[in-house]
Amino acid sequence: MVIVTHNGKFHADDAWAVAVLHILFPDADIVRTRDTAIIDAADFVVDVGGSWDPATGRFDHHQKGFDGARASGVPYASAGLVWREYGARCVAALAAQHVDHQLDDDTAQQMAHAIDADIVQYLDLSDVGAARNAPGGYGMSAVVSGYNPNWLDEQRLGYGAEAEAYRLAQFRKAMAFLADVMVNAVKYRVGAILALAQVRQSQPLEEGRLLFLKNAALPWSSVVRKEMPKVLFVISHSLSEDRYMLHTVPATPDTFDARADLPAPWAGLRDADLAAVTGVPDAKFCHNGRFIAAAKSYEGAYAMAKQALQAVDNGLTPLMAQREPRAALAT
Repeated sequence: MVIVTHNGKFHADDAWAVAVLHILFPDADIVRTRDTAIIDAADFVVDVGGSWDPATGRFDHHQKGFDGARASGVPYASAGLVWREYGARCVAALAAQHVDHQLDDDTAQQMAHAIDADIVQYLDLSDVGAARNAPGGYGMSAVVSGYNPNWLDEQRLGYGAEAEAYRLAQFRKAMAFLADVMVNAVKYRVGAILALAQVRQSQPLEEGRLLFLKNAALPWSSVVRKEMPKVLFVISHSLSEDRYMLHTVPATPDTFDARADLPAPWAGLRDADLAAVTGVPDAKFCHNGRFIAAAKSYEGAYAMAKQALQAVDNGLTPLMAQREPRAALAT
């Protein structure tokens, strides 16, 4: 099997598209060329060839009259065209390989749609000149572009087999980077699904206003925010750091606002200073933003949590409904 894309400078959209196909067909050869005979004979043709025909493995968007676009109106480039056809299969394959979890077709398709909305459409927008996905030089498309040979490389390499081999190696590095992005996106989403039951079954404390999670890495904030309106604080065990974290609960998904903040006197304190204020000997730190704190022991974190709840009860820490909202997170 052969996957063909154009030679010369590559972009994030063609690197992503070829990476998707190579995940599904890992034994396929990757050829970068504009030779029409090689293109015509290939099993898959990406970002070159002048044709969009998924049935025959053709995924170009440069041809005259091309008007492919998502229902939202965001136009397709080669990343979106390949992802539209093979995204769900790629998601399912990565979930099986990296999480050892089998996704049903509907869930895989939903995840593929979500990854398109979060990542792929921005690669397409950047490629067609409709938008940049981040300011400056560190949006994903710009990062991938940086794998291309610069003018010093071009001057050193010139034209020939050595130069083409170097460019192909750089293209594969870009593919590997984007494949890692895909893997992480899938692992996060599969992990969120598997975490739901554990979060829902976690131990409620203090009349349901405090929740204890045995693993701090569980993605808990969305389900707690949506399904547990009484919970003001969460204690979790950080297995990697062997300490216990005390979290506030986000009031909304897109602001810094919490249902209730940690007590103001704790802000920015560490170790002995925090221990002196809280009376908890193994208190470790409290973030200046008062949304997370830590203690070495569960007993220490629990004591801090009860103090935080007492501050709410005494009106020293107003609930979200009683204070001015903060600014939204930058997007």
